[in-house]
Amino acid sequence: MMKYTNRFWKQMIPLARKSMNRRYGKDVTKQLIKKADAEYRDMLNRFDDIGADNPMASNVYLSLIFLALWKVSEGRISADDLRGITADVLHSPALKIMGLFVNGNRKSGVRIAGRVIEKASAWLDAHPQYKAVSWDFNFDRTKHRDGFYYHFTRCPLNDFARKEGYLEILPVLCDTDYLTSELMHMRLLREQTLADGGSMCDYWMVGDRISDPQ
Repeated sequence: MMKYTNRFWKQMIPLARKSMNRRYGKDVTKQLIKKADAEYRDMLNRFDDIGADNPMASNVYLSLIFLALWKVSEGRISADDLRGITADVLHSPALKIMGLFVNGNRKSGVRIAGRVIEKASAWLDAHPQYKAVSWDFNFDRTKHRDGFYYHFTRCPLNDFARKEGYLEILPVLCDTDYLTSELMHMRLLREQTLADGGSMCDYWMVGDRISDPQ
């Protein structure tokens, strides 16, 4: 089980509430968020422990918030609705500030973005007890001239969704990778994901001003 923390809940729910209020009204939104709080805790209890200090743990904590909201809605929140809610949250001014610090159109921005993933990979190497349940990272610095590339063939969110029967909604959560890339003035060029039945989730991140990335 993953250690419970309300840190990410407190950060994301106010942003999600604004989007949900517009779609469903305040009363329905209040009820859904209350139910989702309990479901979120239950999901963390059922999720394999990947290490609370794992740099990738935030992906779990954040993704399960949206997954819990979708589940307790019992069909009221469609896949398209959830996609809109996640977009509203990630396009909020509070998160757009990331672009002031990481700009993928600059070499420094590419290095910073790459170091985040390299740090996660290094953490996993230093904590091999989590390798069987966390993401695996595979780098190929010769594959592309522009940006940076990596892929993984194991994803705990994919494993959880398949085990619990949430595979229909998982691609919506995967698509948030495109939104977070935009926050860093980058484009994600992707050919496949595990959620869609691919053999990997590939990430080629390039600056959004590069018209013909190589």
